[in-house]
This record gives sequence, C-alpha cells and structure tokens, in this order.
Amino acid sequence: MKKTILLSTMFLGSLAFAQKTPVVGGDRDAHGCIGSAGYTYSQIKKDCVRTFEQKIKLTEVAPKESYTSIAAVIFSKDMKKAEVFVKDSDSESIILTRAGGKAKAWKKDGYVLVPYKKNGYQLKKDNIVIYQ
Repeated sequence: MKKTILLSTMFLGSLAFAQKTPVVGGDRDAHGCIGSAGYTYSQIKKDCVRTFEQKIKLTEVAPKESYTSIAAVIFSKDMKKAEVFVKDSDSESIILTRAGGKAKAWKKDGYVLVPYKKNGYQLKKDNIVIYQ
C-alpha cells in the first residue's frame, strides 16, 4: 500500500512539473510563426520569415544603444509595396506604398524608403535617416 501511494505521488508530481516546463517551439504567434526560432510573419510574403536572412538589410545610422540594429526590407513582386521590419515599430512590420508608376519612394506614417547609392536604400522617419 505504501509503495502504491509513493508511486502515485511521484507520478502526480512529475505531471505537475511537466506542465510548468515550456515546450520548445511552443511560442507560435497567431500566424504559426515561432518567435524563439527567429521567425516573424511577413504580410507581403504571407509566410513566416527570418528578417536576418533577407537580402535587403539596412543598418541603423545613429544607434541609441551599444549595439547596432538591423532593419529588413521585403518588396512585393510588383515593387509597389515595401514591408519594413524595424525594432522601434509598434507592429511587427510596416507596409510602405509607392505612389504612381514613376515614384521612387515608398511611404507611410512619416516613414519613407528611398533608393540610396547604387544598390542600397535609406529609411527615413520624419525626414531623418534612421537606417541605410
């Protein structure tokens, strides 16, 4: 009888402990992206992406902290929209839109993305360059 009680107590204790242990990959967001693995949802690609693996990365111009942050840019296939991932954004990303066929800038809420030098881009916030 004592063995049964002891084994039951150990089993129930292990169940209680197992419920408190976080599950690896258990931090999926509403889109199914696993944040702990570096994934975030891209509205343009309609899929989970790792921003640090994107082709277009911009470096912070005047970092406020001891490390320099990176902004990633993803363009729509028709180049009319640009999705920008920045650390200071209230949302996961910002969708900028290019007005007209010949416009060279993508804009929204004070953010402006413009071509810079040969193959680069600058991201401005309220007309101040924050990434390039």
